[in-house]
Amino acid sequence: MSSPLLSSLVPSRFSLQFFLIIILFLYTLGSDEVVVNAATPAVKVGNISQVEDAAYFRIYYGQTFKVIKNGFDGKSYLLIQGWVRSSLEEHSKKKGGDGCDFPLGKTCGLEKKEKVRCRTMMIVQGFCQSLNSEIGTQQEKKEKEVGEVVKKGKRNSLTRSLSQSQRAEWIKYLGVFANLETRANQVYDAIKANYNCLSKAVASRNKSFKPIVAWMEHTDGVWSFTKEPYKLKYVEDAGGENIDNSINKVTYNISIPDDLDAFHAILCTVEVVIDETYTSDPVAYTSSTFLENLNVEDQSCFAFVANQSLWRYDKRIGNSTALDWYDGAISQPQLVLADLIEALFPSGNYTTTYFRNIAKGEGFVNIGPEMCDRDTSTAMEPVIVACE
Repeated sequence: MSSPLLSSLVPSRFSLQFFLIIILFLYTLGSDEVVVNAATPAVKVGNISQVEDAAYFRIYYGQTFKVIKNGFDGKSYLLIQGWVRSSLEEHSKKKGGDGCDFPLGKTCGLEKKEKVRCRTMMIVQGFCQSLNSEIGTQQEKKEKEVGEVVKKGKRNSLTRSLSQSQRAEWIKYLGVFANLETRANQVYDAIKANYNCLSKAVASRNKSFKPIVAWMEHTDGVWSFTKEPYKLKYVEDAGGENIDNSINKVTYNISIPDDLDAFHAILCTVEVVIDETYTSDPVAYTSSTFLENLNVEDQSCFAFVANQSLWRYDKRIGNSTALDWYDGAISQPQLVLADLIEALFPSGNYTTTYFRNIAKGEGFVNIGPEMCDRDTSTAMEPVIVACE
């Protein structure tokens, strides 16, 4: 069951399932009530989580409070201890702020326990800026930029422009609300270190050859090449090269001879294809489907066909249609990178997680609760790929 509070906190274009996966990394959800020591004085909050890569949220720590600024929705959140909230709560109400129950006190595991309700206070941006002028100026500028993009109907481009580390670091965002910053830092550091290690390792091993990769999709007779920055960055980090940036034309209508000829010429330069074509029935989508959509009779120059390097990121599927690419792959980019390294430089010793090679008839992994071999009372650990 998803939490209404979490739904209001996360960026709207991020998948809710992705944030539920992040919660599994942090802790296992239990009782709605928090057990704390009522006699204990206010806990001084330490500056134990810093934003390193993410562009759209900031964290500020006071002595007994935290401020989180969300650049996606332009909102700020003040997290305070229940016993110091009265004056700030009154101020927030006057400014139109909203309060909601949420575990806040850093008091788990104390010997003497009583039930005390803590609060998370959402307050107006101006008040937060008075608490944190250093963050306020920079973040206000960023929020205005975000607002302009959203007004133009281009919110999709916000998440698509985020790098792998920027997307994965949102675990720290939720970690602050749950007082699990240390755990969030550990998970993010492990993922980032593994990702960087894999990228450096492949760069040192394959300096002379960089296979050309094309992310492409077919819609109603038109093929297009993907230009989403994070996907192009994956290719570069995996030791590959994206199709020539000098190619300004993105879409190609295969019913137009000139378009078909130009499209054919570009594909003759590609060694690896990642087919992103949407289908309501991923199980039925095969290499034959791709080739039919291609509508090119002479395929003799297609290296990706000759080398059987035609991939899709729909290997892990839930309920026959839901792709884990939009959930688990976001929180564990090191696995995506490892998959792409195997696709670009096949070793035969690594089993991909999210990508399947449809040129070789690779099948699916149907994911469900029965696959979970983890004790539900323990937090989920990120998968660390062997790196040499």
